[in-house]
Amino acid sequence: MPDEQAIRDEAQSFCDALAAGDVDQAIGALSPELRRNAGEVLALLPLPASEVAIESFERSGAGYNVVLRLVGDSNEDLVQTRWKDRDGRPTVVEASHLSRTEREAPAEDDLAETTLDESA
Repeated sequence: MPDEQAIRDEAQSFCDALAAGDVDQAIGALSPELRRNAGEVLALLPLPASEVAIESFERSGAGYNVVLRLVGDSNEDLVQTRWKDRDGRPTVVEASHLSRTEREAPAEDDLAETTLDESA
């Protein structure tokens, strides 16, 4: 089984690919079973994402649970990924949506009012 650092490195590469919009690279981290349903897996993710980070990382049985925090235009989502060794490399074997938080974008009117207030 790959060591913890190898899993962390691969999970970070997965995050980096999602943040860069490189969906093909991200799909490469998925197991063959998940690749066959890649659309369903990608539907869990708020893409494009402006920020993707590892929220938590823990060993669980024969694998690792890695919770990712993805920040999109209007949502912030937590997605749990399960990583296991597949043919000697860390692979996402499961993904599940944990939560979604709506993000408020500042309204243009609010920005204009702030500017007017500051110049008054």
